Amino acid sequence: MAKVEIKKPIVEEIKTNLEGAATAVVVDYRGLTVEQDTQLRKSLREAGVIYKVYKNTMINFAIEGTEFDGLKACLEGPTGLAICKDDATAAARVLAEFAKNAPALELKGGVVEGTFYDAAGITAISKIPSREVLISKLLGSMQSPIANFARVIKQIAEQQEA
Repeated sequence: MAKVEIKKPIVEEIKTNLEGAATAVVVDYRGLTVEQDTQLRKSLREAGVIYKVYKNTMINFAIEGTEFDGLKACLEGPTGLAICKDDATAAARVLAEFAKNAPALELKGGVVEGTFYDAAGITAISKIPSREVLISKLLGSMQSPIANFARVIKQIAEQQEA
């Protein structure tokens, strides 16, 4: 079997994972212990993020001509690829949070909704709360004035009864 035939399924797997993805983040995992790597993979899986280690050449072939083409600038040394289809900030958020406790994990860059960001940009994106948290904050701020108005009306009614 030729080497090309062995590599094609790997490239296709990467393409399939990237298809319809909201975000892809590239990390350098050198220096992580097995325990840390296991914990990282568990955290990413719980957040709905696909995380795999691929050869840079395989990633290069898979991202050629796609919106993830900007990742080529980050493909140097050992590369872990975190892909999330649903939440655009989940991969960056989990990886940045994990990197606080494991300095060996280094964010290299990523593509979020079609735009390439370097390590600093991905770190900034990681600070954005998830969609669910943002929606709950919005609903809370919309509900607050109504609840305050209801309390005032109730107090006025109680004062008039007394």
